[in-house]
Amino acid sequence: MSHRNTLLPALLGTSAAAITLLTPLSAQADHAWGNYHWARTSNPFTVSLGDNVSSTWDSHLATASSDWSVSSVLNTTVVAGRTTGQACRATTGRVEVCNYTYGSTGWLGVASISLSGTHIVSGTVKLNDSYFNTSTYNTSAWRNLVTCQEVGHTFGLDHQDENFDNANLGTCMDYTNSPASNQHPNAHDYEELQIIYSHTDSSSTIRAASLPPAMTQLRLDGPGQWGRVVSRYEDGNPKWYELDFGGGKRILTHVFWVPGTEVDDSENQ
Repeated sequence: MSHRNTLLPALLGTSAAAITLLTPLSAQADHAWGNYHWARTSNPFTVSLGDNVSSTWDSHLATASSDWSVSSVLNTTVVAGRTTGQACRATTGRVEVCNYTYGSTGWLGVASISLSGTHIVSGTVKLNDSYFNTSTYNTSAWRNLVTCQEVGHTFGLDHQDENFDNANLGTCMDYTNSPASNQHPNAHDYEELQIIYSHTDSSSTIRAASLPPAMTQLRLDGPGQWGRVVSRYEDGNPKWYELDFGGGKRILTHVFWVPGTEVDDSENQ
């Protein structure tokens, strides 16, 4: 992947004010999730984030939307949701964001993208209140980190770092045990988005896409619905899964496990 030394637009009037710009941007931005991206005919384009979250989460979703809209290639807007937190079913052409007490699943959040070839056709984000209602994770910092990271995955981003014990990189795309300084994107996230979306397509999957009905009816609550393991973290836990419908139609699910979780994925080989 090639990188360009570019300066980002001024980051004014945004909740991502904590971002510190270095000049010029270095080649540290190298964290695309495969080559998956929304098809669109021009930049910037707008991704709708369906609000299926409770009032406890509204401000965190608004913060994530504002932060990611700092990008020079994409904007986001929070719109009325079209599903429920428990079901969190996909809607083509947009991302549905949900929260619910999904249970002691081992995960804090998951992001799923539905694909036609390499083009993202829809996305869902699930935030697990079974953990966020506990004293450990019921903080603004944890809620901002996980919301920001899972929404970021639905644009085609992966993590900058996956070691919970490393020093924070100042981005929500970095795993950490202490999220205070990792609540928002940083300059390298915006640079990676510029790289991912440096080309345009002949058609758009934003509000103009279709999927087999089966792909929009799944609940995707756990590994039993996520398909086979495609990638793993250094600790051996699954990183993301693939559910293949044939003909280039797939659902990929990226998982943010609770730190310290050991996952038995023997049925997903």
